[in-house]
Amino acid sequence: MVWKRKIYSNGNIISLILFGWFWCKNFEVDENGLSNLEILIVLLYKRCVISMEKENLFKWKHYQPDIILLTVRWYLRYNLSFRDLVEMMEERGLFLVHTTIMRWVHQYGPEFDKRIRRHLKQTNNSWRVDETYIKVKGQWMYLYRAVDSEGNTIDFYLSKSRNHKAAKRFFKKALRSFHVSKPRIITVDKNPAYPIAIEQLKKEKRIPIGTKIRRIKYLNNIVEQDHRFIKKRIRSMLGFKSYKTSASILSGVEAMHMVKKEQNDLQDQSVQNQNIFINQLFGLTA
Repeated sequence: MVWKRKIYSNGNIISLILFGWFWCKNFEVDENGLSNLEILIVLLYKRCVISMEKENLFKWKHYQPDIILLTVRWYLRYNLSFRDLVEMMEERGLFLVHTTIMRWVHQYGPEFDKRIRRHLKQTNNSWRVDETYIKVKGQWMYLYRAVDSEGNTIDFYLSKSRNHKAAKRFFKKALRSFHVSKPRIITVDKNPAYPIAIEQLKKEKRIPIGTKIRRIKYLNNIVEQDHRFIKKRIRSMLGFKSYKTSASILSGVEAMHMVKKEQNDLQDQSVQNQNIFINQLFGLTA
């Protein structure tokens, strides 16, 4: 879609800024459909937004952004404790307190999820859905997760309850993701909440009417195996203290798991290139 109207004809700078904002918010930039000036406006707008986000995200921090991202990324991806990271940074001449790293993880974990999602490859339309247990402050909560038939993560949702309302909230969250294809088949376990939630979403026209529900246990092995990475990473964290912090950390862990599974749109999927990719998401150059 090309916007033919030349809103910059009167030389109004405000109109140019509004054009960049409107286009970036509503359309993909098609360089073949825009004039050179329009392309320049859009690119300048995006550069300004990235710079502002970087400044706001790392404002008042006593350490460089690349150090913050490094420690957060290592914590989310590998089985390391906060105190392990303190020692690793100390070897490099940086003296951190473990509570500082903890605050960084709580703050930037959701940002990892938010920014990585923009670059995920499209999943297929065969969903495999299951939930696993997570202990938060001594109480069991439920982590709803879905992958496609190739094992790519579709979405996740931490819930305090395990009923059709929670399942419905999970499906609605998954359907809002840009990288997710609407389901043709949904494979679930014997949890009676799933069929109720799916039927309600069909009536609301959020899920296609022809979507089939399938209950074949061995077909859900792929999502159960995918739980293992998340459970393994959580086990070394020695429990969560609140719903808010657990949701923040889990969102970052899931995001890094997607990167590890090469779900992002990088041509070179080496670990080094993945690290550069994450830094660029936060406005840091290599």
